[in-house]
Amino acid sequence: MNTALKTPQVSTRIADPASVDAAIESRFSARAYLPRAVERAVLEDLLHVAARAPSGTNTQPWNVYVLQGQSRDALVSQVCAAHDALSANPALASEYAESYDYYPTQWVSPYIDRRRECGFGLYGVLGIGKGDKDKMHAQHQRNFKFFDAPVGLMFTIDRVMGRGSLLDFGMFLQSIMLAARARGLHTCPQAAWNHFSKIILPHIGAGQNDMLVCGMSLGYADESALVNTFQTTRVDAASFTHWVE
Repeated sequence: MNTALKTPQVSTRIADPASVDAAIESRFSARAYLPRAVERAVLEDLLHVAARAPSGTNTQPWNVYVLQGQSRDALVSQVCAAHDALSANPALASEYAESYDYYPTQWVSPYIDRRRECGFGLYGVLGIGKGDKDKMHAQHQRNFKFFDAPVGLMFTIDRVMGRGSLLDFGMFLQSIMLAARARGLHTCPQAAWNHFSKIILPHIGAGQNDMLVCGMSLGYADESALVNTFQTTRVDAASFTHWVE
């Protein structure tokens, strides 16, 4: 395959910088989607664009598995059943351990404060009370239904790669999400799937040395869904920027 760019990167001019900014600023974790299908050509196109994401020494450590139709529905059924079983019997947690620590083992401020704000805010929009375990479980399980998105993506990496490759992977994921916005699509990156890698990896046909990085929902967001009105806050850039002179 000829992977040469149509125009030299160094001389490319961004005709509409506002659109680039809009793609970044309008990206959010959409949690409700329309049943409208996404054409394969559109998916191939945005993945082709995302492949330009940077990676250390150009290792390009990503693998992508696209689930639609029967393959998607079968995985949803299996993982939702496991999620229900885990809820009924928490002792099963050891069977569904994550392959790597996505979150810290000990939470400290300000990170725990932001996490709580996000969780309370989402449940507040949905009218889910703090002690309503059944509704909380049902909402959490929406992850494992891809929030009804017609396209589910699973991402794996070779276990031989170092932690830096996860940084590369993050840039690749962001590139997918921004390319999706350029095509009128929305996404939701999901670490929630990581607990069920023992089910997911065989289902998608991943290799023995593959590690699940995360999943992602992709499709056309339901603009009428209440859950999609939820917006997370961002701290001002001045609070995390340090000018060294």
